[in-house]
Amino acid sequence: MTDTKDDVSVKDHGEALSELMEVIASLLGPGGCPWDQKQTPQTMTDYVIEEAFELVEAIRADAPEFGTEATRSEVKEELGDVAFLLLFLATLYEREGSFNLSESLRYSAAKMIRRHPHVFGDLKLKNQEELLSNWEKIKRNENTEDDEAPKRVYGSLPKGLPPMLKAYRINSKAARAGFTWETDDDQAGQLTSEWKEWEEAKASGDQARMEEEFGDYLFTLIEYGRRHGIKANSSLDGANNKFLSRFNQMEDVVRDKGKDIPDLSLDELNKIWDAVKKK
Repeated sequence: MTDTKDDVSVKDHGEALSELMEVIASLLGPGGCPWDQKQTPQTMTDYVIEEAFELVEAIRADAPEFGTEATRSEVKEELGDVAFLLLFLATLYEREGSFNLSESLRYSAAKMIRRHPHVFGDLKLKNQEELLSNWEKIKRNENTEDDEAPKRVYGSLPKGLPPMLKAYRINSKAARAGFTWETDDDQAGQLTSEWKEWEEAKASGDQARMEEEFGDYLFTLIEYGRRHGIKANSSLDGANNKFLSRFNQMEDVVRDKGKDIPDLSLDELNKIWDAVKKK
C-alpha cells in the first residue's frame, strides 16, 4: 500500500511530536533541568499567556497584505513554543496522575465531533447563523445530568479575557442565543443613542457617569463592528501598530534634521506626519 501525502504528513507530525515529548522527558528526568523540574501547572500559566500573545503577534504580522518569509518563519517558531508549553503542561499533569495527553486529545476530538453534527452526522443547517446557534445549544447541554439545569449562555466565558475581547464574545454569544437587534440599522441606531448619552454625561461633568456611558458606547461600537465582520481587538491592534510605525518614521525624519520630537511645533510635526502617510 502506497502512503498518501496525508498519511506521510500524519506520520511526520507523530514523529515530531515524539521528539518534543522526549525532550520534555529529558528536561524533567534524572540529570535534567533544575528550573523545569521545579515548575507546576500553576507556575506555567504566565508563560502560556506570554507565548500565546507572541504567537498572535507573529500571525498578525504575517497578514496577507504584508507578510513575508521572515514573518512566516516567526509564526513557525512561536507556534512551536506554544506547542512545547502545552505538551509540558500535559506531562506535568500526567506525572501527578491526573490525566495524560492522549486522554486530553481524545476528549477534544470527541467534543468536536459532538459539536459538528452537520459534518459527522445527518443534521442539515441552512446558514451560518443556524450553525452558530446550534453550536451554542450543544455547548450549554454538554455534561448536563437529568437533575441539573442546562449550562448558562455565558457559563463558558473565561473571566480573564481582556475587556475588549470579552465584549466581542458577549455580543457574539448573545446573537447566537437570539438576543440582539433584528437589523443592522436598528443596531446602528442604538450606537447613535449611546453617543448621545455619552455627550449628556460629558456635559454633566459627572466622572462616574461619563465612564459608564463611555463604556456603554464602546460595548455597542464593538457589536457594530462584529455585525460587519470586524473584530475590534485585532482591528485596534492593527491601528496601534500603524500609528507606531508612522510615528517611528516621523521620529527618524526629525532626528535626521538634528532635532527631537519636542523641539518641533505641532504644525511642523503634522506636515512630517502627512508626508510619512503618503509613503
